[in-house]
Amino acid sequence: MRLAFVLAALFIAACGPAADPGSHLSARPTAEEGRYPMAPDESMTPGTTCQSPSEYRYPERIPYCNRSVSTSHKNKIIKTYDKTFNYTIGSMPRNDFKIDHYIPLCMGGSNDTANLWPQHKSLYVYTDSLEQRLCLYLERGRMKQVDAIAYMKYVKNNLDAVESVEDEIESTYGHL
Repeated sequence: MRLAFVLAALFIAACGPAADPGSHLSARPTAEEGRYPMAPDESMTPGTTCQSPSEYRYPERIPYCNRSVSTSHKNKIIKTYDKTFNYTIGSMPRNDFKIDHYIPLCMGGSNDTANLWPQHKSLYVYTDSLEQRLCLYLERGRMKQVDAIAYMKYVKNNLDAVESVEDEIESTYGHL
């Protein structure tokens, strides 16, 4: 089953998310629908890995970039998403969003614009705990970077799959 998730993540990376990647979220506020992205747009935010590492981490020696995204860069990303996709993120409370690293820094992601997108708080409640768990698997040498990234990208595009992905990870890689 692990292969199915990896293949699905690779398919999403190649083809982009479904037309309405947020339709499966029953817990999100419907009044906000269409005002912000439900997943990173693969054409704008395909995800990039660290090319100028400050260090190498984990048994796999994954390149690690220190967090370095200025406020002006974050604002530019919001404006670009608003203008390109007709969102209204800029008119919403700023603390409702974070500029998310599509490929997390702890998995070897970069601070490049191509790895950053505005993620609403109703979405990151689904992804942040999984991100921490995946990075622990990397730290303990129980998972490879390519698999952690595939799982993370898959979940950010398919939030309804979080539980099944967590179950798959635990059955494949063991309990932390």
